[in-house]
Amino acid sequence: MTAQLSGRTATPSRNRVVGNILRGSVGNLIEWYDWYAYTAFSVYFAATFFPKGDATAQLLNTAGVFAVGFLMRPLGGWLLGRYADRYGRRAALTLSVSLMACGSLLIALTPGYRSIGVAAPILLVLARLLQGISVGGEYSTSATYMSEVATEGKRGYYSSYQYVTLIAGQLVALAVQIVLQQVLTTAQLDSWGWRIAFAIGALGALVVLYLRRGMDESASFEAAKAADSRAANGTLRELMRHPREVALVVGLTMGGTLFFYTYTTYLQKFMVNTSGISKPTAAWINFFALLVFVVLQPLLGALSDRVGRRPMLIAFGVLGTLVTVPSLTLLAHTKNPAFAFLLMTVPLGVSAAYTSISAVVKAELFPTSVRALGVGLPYSVAVAVFGGTAEYLALWAKQAGHESWFFYYVTVCVFVSLIVYVRMRDTAKDSAMVPED
Repeated sequence: MTAQLSGRTATPSRNRVVGNILRGSVGNLIEWYDWYAYTAFSVYFAATFFPKGDATAQLLNTAGVFAVGFLMRPLGGWLLGRYADRYGRRAALTLSVSLMACGSLLIALTPGYRSIGVAAPILLVLARLLQGISVGGEYSTSATYMSEVATEGKRGYYSSYQYVTLIAGQLVALAVQIVLQQVLTTAQLDSWGWRIAFAIGALGALVVLYLRRGMDESASFEAAKAADSRAANGTLRELMRHPREVALVVGLTMGGTLFFYTYTTYLQKFMVNTSGISKPTAAWINFFALLVFVVLQPLLGALSDRVGRRPMLIAFGVLGTLVTVPSLTLLAHTKNPAFAFLLMTVPLGVSAAYTSISAVVKAELFPTSVRALGVGLPYSVAVAVFGGTAEYLALWAKQAGHESWFFYYVTVCVFVSLIVYVRMRDTAKDSAMVPED
């Protein structure tokens, strides 16, 4: 009956599809700008929120708070995923960006450790908890929304814009960092300049809150809701009727998310703290490498519409297993900016085979009634366990004097995911999203 109702739903025009994708994408960009501003500016505000100590110890503290934010992502994936399956994708996306605005504003306004003592890191943790819930819900709902509103046969292409805007958010954060580095001194950045980045994020989130009110609701959700109001409720009980799909999301995410966060959020600190590259130079390297990474997303997303999702994932698994140890080992022993750029860009190109289709693969595993929760909860658990701890484990291994342990840890996790990719079905050819969905 759902399919019949969906089939009677008027097919949206291309302009309407693009408009909905853009509204969702801009919101996604701001959400991830706020999320990545933390890691981009942590090298400046680490000393503000924590007692004096060596640089690695202070970065460990900020990395620990970063991981805490990730631990809240499963809660966000559950709460907002269920909310999206019950009340609609648009309502959940509006709620997620509101939470992000509150978190960014709190970081921007919280006094330092010298002023309010232990309350400073406590408030920082609280802000990251709010942002963790927001991002956990944002990923699942935007992945679901973009996949559902995309034109049939172009889901890989359109849904790839989730990672285009995800990385664009990081690029904007880096651009803000680079601009502030040019107009402020290092002392000013350490003292108060970093707060500007979070104030920008809070303001941007308020603008997105207005834009998202004009989004169309997903026709798939509306059709499922009209067919049976109880079908689109996103309960855990209903989710557990799909145990294989839940396990697949965890398995295919494990290596992909660890690899992604290693080469995006952690690598800038790695270049500064291990390679000895200056902070401004590392920021520029990061910016241009991520710019290449963004361009690859829609290209590989469109390719997946032609060749399927599974071959793309297998390519990532094979190349990711082979490239990790050599690239990180070489990067640890170079101060040459051009070579460092190459050693970051090549693995990011490998990662794009996963990130460009990450959203659509997960969305294609689940029926409409539980899609947002099915995408969000298991994904957020995997990201919390593997992505959220990446930076902390890398810094811990460095402090222990065995930094290369982390390189091999990433390699093993990617290889485990490769086994999953080889054994899973190709969701482009065998999708829970029927043509009318």
